[in-house]
Amino acid sequence: MLIIGHRGASGTAPENTLASFERAIRMGVEMIELDVHRCASGELVVIHDEKINRTTSGKGFVSDKTLHELQQADAGEGERIPTLHEVLRLVNRRAKINIELKGSGVAAPTAGLLHYYKENRGWQTEDFYISSFDHQQLMQFREIDRLSKIGILYERHPHGFIALAKALKATSVNIPMRVVSPELVNEIHSHGLEVWVYTVNNPRLLKRLQEMNVEALFTNYPDRFL
Repeated sequence: MLIIGHRGASGTAPENTLASFERAIRMGVEMIELDVHRCASGELVVIHDEKINRTTSGKGFVSDKTLHELQQADAGEGERIPTLHEVLRLVNRRAKINIELKGSGVAAPTAGLLHYYKENRGWQTEDFYISSFDHQQLMQFREIDRLSKIGILYERHPHGFIALAKALKATSVNIPMRVVSPELVNEIHSHGLEVWVYTVNNPRLLKRLQEMNVEALFTNYPDRFL
């Protein structure tokens, strides 16, 4: 089973920071997960919420602030909100990256940035995985990038996933632990799709997921599963 560092090793380091991603990689993950928004000066920045209030010392919407303004805020333990560029340089293909499209208007610049890294920095298509709860963003991404793997995120039971997965040529359906059941996993598998489950922090659940043949899980504590 693929163990994915959710926002890095966010259970033991400030989430979505360079320190968190580095810690997850050193724990041995094959993939890290992160979230991207676009700030007022145009850069893709790695942060989960639309506001910086919860995860940093600052306040306000990401989309209202320039990169310089965002990086004045402390994201925990002296860390700063990183750009997606900075994360890619740090990771340097030591792990694959699951990029969750969060803010509006991020699909096209994300696709463009990945193209640049594949053309100029030695990254491969299989190094990247794109997901989002905003299925329109996924459609926009797929119109530009026909090859990268896509995971369709759902907050609840994935009603209507079959048609959407076909339109997106998706690889997986990503669902919360609370809705996982053998019947649902079997249904998703029957359509040639993988099942990725979030956010799993209790290692006692691993055997249950393995018995259902779940392909991947997201965790804030990768070291508990590796």
